[in-house]
Amino acid sequence: MEALLLITPLCSNGSHKTQRFRVSLHQNYSPNRALARKLFWHWKQGRSVDSKDICVDYTPLIQALSNKRLPHVAQELLFEMKSEGFLPNLSTLSALMLCYADNGLFPKAQALWDEIINSSYVPNIQIVSKLFDVYGKMRHFDEVTRILNQLSSRNCNFMHELYSLAISCFGKGGQLEMMENTLKQMVSRGFPVDSPTGNAFIRYYSIFGSLMEMEAAYGRLKKSRILIEEEGIRAMSFAYIKEKKYYRLGHFLRDVGLGRKNLGNLLWNLLLLSYAANFKMKSLQREFLGMVETGFSPDLTTFNIRALAFSRMSLFWDLHLSLEHMQHEKVVADLVTYGCVVDAYLDRRLGKNLDFALKKMNVDDSPLVSTDHFVFEALGKGDFHSSSETFLESRRNGRWTYKKLIEKYLKKKYRSNQIFWNY
Repeated sequence: MEALLLITPLCSNGSHKTQRFRVSLHQNYSPNRALARKLFWHWKQGRSVDSKDICVDYTPLIQALSNKRLPHVAQELLFEMKSEGFLPNLSTLSALMLCYADNGLFPKAQALWDEIINSSYVPNIQIVSKLFDVYGKMRHFDEVTRILNQLSSRNCNFMHELYSLAISCFGKGGQLEMMENTLKQMVSRGFPVDSPTGNAFIRYYSIFGSLMEMEAAYGRLKKSRILIEEEGIRAMSFAYIKEKKYYRLGHFLRDVGLGRKNLGNLLWNLLLLSYAANFKMKSLQREFLGMVETGFSPDLTTFNIRALAFSRMSLFWDLHLSLEHMQHEKVVADLVTYGCVVDAYLDRRLGKNLDFALKKMNVDDSPLVSTDHFVFEALGKGDFHSSSETFLESRRNGRWTYKKLIEKYLKKKYRSNQIFWNY
């Protein structure tokens, strides 16, 4: 019985060359050891130095075995190397440790970590980051804490970055208490909370915490005089929208400051959405005018937030004025805009007037969606929009245009309602 392995070992000149190894697997002989010896023999043949007891790097070989899910062969290879007097360097040991972790051999990974940390080697931040990622994905958060404490006791020169990595690891896993404890430990050791770490805190509390916990975290960020960035604003806004707390969303946006130019129209659009979601049309119009007067130019998302509200409320005159304003601002309509028009007319059984509504729009354009997705979290997708996405997934009809989508949608409505729309 034979096994065939394709692998790319590191040659003596630093280049890589793919080789085939055919290994005989006898019943009384370990296949892992046989393959490891074959790989070791080939590795040795490619070396220009034949001395013993030297520190060597065969990281690429370990990584290749890890990618092929052969951690036991990597272990046997280490034994073969050591038995011949070739000592692995830190890079090789680190690669083997990650190989164990990636393949679920956590006790072996932990034992090798302890061997590294108790030796003269000092692991670099990139290795620790990869290790945290693996443990985080497998929810071995206690091991992350153990590694953090071990390195903390050694006063490594990258402890500030390490604390941030641990906070991110705990946050991604929803371990808010462990995240809090790590932050307190970091501050107690004199390390400042920087902007990325502070904003990460906001994001994780927005995803995994309650609104009260999220708002408390935001309050602490403000006291630290750290500016909340776009990702943090989006995360908190999504949390408010998810809970339909639109008044609190508006209060939060005003507290952040609607005049921040570096965020584009994000803050104003979210504020308009907070009114559109509750169909407070007068407030929506007032804030839109305030946005324009402040010097912000409405974009596609701005117009579509208003168009969705006008469409749902069957405010045809306002909808047409908004479309004319879009043309004046040279903002190109997307699938959401067309959906607002189509749904408004068909919901009121005015399909025969749809031609008039669409005559100023370029129905021969290819359909696309450029509206910010937070709009759909609050207002959902219209029927035409949802149906069109289903049509677009089918490639049988070739190139789609808005005109083709509308014709297809009208046929669908006719079949379902048995009503003839004169389009």
